[in-house]
Parts: sequence; structure tokens; C-alpha cells
Amino acid sequence: MIGYKVIWSHVAESDLNEIIKYIAKDSINNALTIFHKIKDKCSSLFTFPNRGRIVPELQEYGILLYRELIIESWRVIYKISDNHVYVLSVIDARQNVEDILLNRFTNK
Repeated sequence: MIGYKVIWSHVAESDLNEIIKYIAKDSINNALTIFHKIKDKCSSLFTFPNRGRIVPELQEYGILLYRELIIESWRVIYKISDNHVYVLSVIDARQNVEDILLNRFTNK
């Protein structure tokens, strides 16, 4: 069985930190729970990274490289390359996801 190395981008780490800081304002315990849930689900991508769906908003534009996991109210966007999984973004699904993704993934 091939194992994939899961690598977090600086943007994804920053996204997650901002989410956790925001949640911690109301509940540190809830923030820690969410943090561990997101990190654990992403770490599990090392065994079967194709289980996430292709990001629908990007697929409409013919961009098929990016996949996502839905973890409660968050969308974890990642890309598979060779034997690596690159976690690129953690986005609150209640935000305008299409605008965020298009800005992050199509602008150079």
C-alpha cells in the first residue's frame, strides 16, 4: 500500500489558526476539539487521498486538481501530487467559497 505524505501549506496553517482563535473566544474546549478533528481527518489522507470530492466551484471552470474534505462547517482544500497531499486551505463553508477559492487558486 502506498503511503502519502501530508504537508500543510502556510496558508492552510494560517486559516486553521484563525478559525481556532475565533472559536476559542467562546470556548477553548470547543476550539481544541475542532482543531484535533480537522488535523486528524487531514492526517488520515495519507492512506486514501482520493476520497475527497473535486471542489465543485472549481470543477465548473475545468479545474480538477483540487479536492476537499468537509469537516463540520469547514472545507479543507487539498491537492495530490505524486506521493504527497498538500493541504492548501481551510475555509468556513458559510463564507462565499467560490470567491475565496478562485482568488487563491487561479490568481498568480
